Amino acid sequence: MRTAYSVETVRGAERELMARLPEGALMQRAAAGLAAACAGLLRRTRGGVYGARVVLLVGPGDNGGDALYAGARLARRGAGVTAVPMDPERMHPGALAALRAAGGHLAPSVPQQADLVLDGLLGIGGRGGLRPAAAALVERIPPGVPVVAVDLPSGVDADTGEVAGPAVTADVTVTFGAYKPGLLIDPGASRAGAVHLVEIGLELPAPEVEALQHADVAGLLPEPTASSDKYRRGVVGIVAGSAQYPGAAVLAVAGALRGGAGAVRYVGPATDAVLARYPETLIGPGRVQAWVVGPGLGEGRAGEVAELLAGDAAVLVDADGLRGLDATALRARTAPTLLTPHAGEAAALLGVSRESVEAGRLDAVRVLAQRYGASVLLKGSTTLVASGEGAVRVNPTGTSWLATAGSGDVLSGLAGSLLAGGLSGADAGAVGAYLHGLAARRVGGPLLAHQVAEALPAAWRDTRHP
Repeated sequence: MRTAYSVETVRGAERELMARLPEGALMQRAAAGLAAACAGLLRRTRGGVYGARVVLLVGPGDNGGDALYAGARLARRGAGVTAVPMDPERMHPGALAALRAAGGHLAPSVPQQADLVLDGLLGIGGRGGLRPAAAALVERIPPGVPVVAVDLPSGVDADTGEVAGPAVTADVTVTFGAYKPGLLIDPGASRAGAVHLVEIGLELPAPEVEALQHADVAGLLPEPTASSDKYRRGVVGIVAGSAQYPGAAVLAVAGALRGGAGAVRYVGPATDAVLARYPETLIGPGRVQAWVVGPGLGEGRAGEVAELLAGDAAVLVDADGLRGLDATALRARTAPTLLTPHAGEAAALLGVSRESVEAGRLDAVRVLAQRYGASVLLKGSTTLVASGEGAVRVNPTGTSWLATAGSGDVLSGLAGSLLAGGLSGADAGAVGAYLHGLAARRVGGPLLAHQVAEALPAAWRDTRHP
């Protein structure tokens, strides 16, 4: 499990640790890890540290001090290190002295010849994008030069991943002590590049954000036993499709058939299309452990959604089924409920603009889960799953090729099947998103939604044999 913590939590843990360490020891630990990561990158890009031209963009806080101390270490290994301050009067004095003692020097502007740039402008407390002085330095970074961000790309909100103005786009981010949510959630995650964690000895509580890994998914996946039959493994019902969108029913059934349930039952107007593709599908109403309702449903069928939500089976609501949901009725349910909106649907449920959801995905998924009393899977460039309590889960798998018609229908069927197999709403959403993204990676691109469904068994096996 990859875990992430808020700025307040990290700073509290740092204060506790610094009280037990000699002054400056924590910054030296961070700088040592940062310098080692930079040295590794220089070995890959130019064969070594000696003779490398390293530029430090230095802000007034501890991140600037980390960059300066790391620059001193690189200078002692033969790199030519130039520090460019955002504010020459507010540099970390001890770190600046160390850089100068190692042979580094200051410059008033960013050199246009460099092998590596360190972004030490802002720390994890930065908000609202880069200010003009910092943005002017970032604009001068030579094109094509690798950029290493210190703890977090400057201009990215550490707690949310929001980017409210100009910000650094890094090739590598070296973060200290713990991952920050903004490194895992877009749009910030897209600016972080490869994230390298340097352990510095922090003692941390339960995380605010977490990302499943292969072993976590493997431990949650339902597996049949010797005594299992198709009913004990769970039956998932699919209410999807319409005369206009029969393919949505076929794709939702495809995802469900490969999601681990013992049987899939279809109820809707696309029976012929479903049976033509998947003759093992059960047809018509009957007992199920979970329902999937909404993909391709069209308009005028809100009564079917309400009827399912009034029952005692788990329900996944997607797409057209999300229109006009009654928050009070959902909060009264005792069975698991999983909502799977994209940003536009989430915006309608919250009564806000799509742009505000996309800019603040973490806040949006938390508010949705609390308002509707349900687990919520917010689809998008970073898929998030919240249950209203505990950590929000960030899905680390996937590919931009998943932005194609029908891929969400496959995900709904898959997650609904996992619900029928006994997983909680949050687990079904997180595991379903993980496998869905893993399958898409296997297919590559351009891809079709049905190919993702076909790749799910291999993705399932991948979690056990990475």
